[in-house]
Amino acid sequence: MALILQIETATQTCSVALTQDGKLLYFLEKTERNIHAGAITVFIEEIMLKAGKQYADLDAVAVSMGPGSYTGLRIAVSTAKGLCYALDIPLIAVNTLEAMANGFINNCFSVNPQTVFCPMIDARRMEVYCAVYNYKNELILETEAKIIDEQSFSDLLNQYVVYFFGDGAAKCETDLGVHLNARIMNDFENSASHLTSLAFEKFKNKQFEDVAYFEPFYLKDFIAGKKKEN
Repeated sequence: MALILQIETATQTCSVALTQDGKLLYFLEKTERNIHAGAITVFIEEIMLKAGKQYADLDAVAVSMGPGSYTGLRIAVSTAKGLCYALDIPLIAVNTLEAMANGFINNCFSVNPQTVFCPMIDARRMEVYCAVYNYKNELILETEAKIIDEQSFSDLLNQYVVYFFGDGAAKCETDLGVHLNARIMNDFENSASHLTSLAFEKFKNKQFEDVAYFEPFYLKDFIAGKKKEN
């Protein structure tokens, strides 16, 4: 039996899920700017209570490791590591883009070899964090920070129907939407539930992180903005 707490805060969505043996028991989430620090522990408490579980019942904590929001990732990983330390249980890390693709593909009405999937996380201006996966959720283009223009993914779009989704996809609609094989999906939100099968597989294979040294996958260094002087 594997009871896993799953945490996703890589974007503006704060999401927590509880799963058992790869099956979703409960999840709680809300999409709102800057709520992660105040909401995450409340959400965890609520789903543990709803499930009638004690923290001592947990077998592992899985966290969406990035890329994504620097602050969101830091909050999630700090929370996950704190629980793992306190409970002496393993930490599981899941690539955020892989989890997004997993969630999208599992809920997609049509999946075939001529379809590929590009999860996108909003970065600055016309830049996104992205990767590309095939219909089996196998990585075919590595994770990168990419500036989007009309020529982006042109080779891929000439071969496949490409689904673009995530909070970075909407701002790319003007540039990418000109191609007949592009599908821009604006209704996708990150969820801790998308980690479920990936986290359970890692648990079975004992693919755990070193709790003391694990850091989020920021992809790019954090750059603090300066306040303008009056």
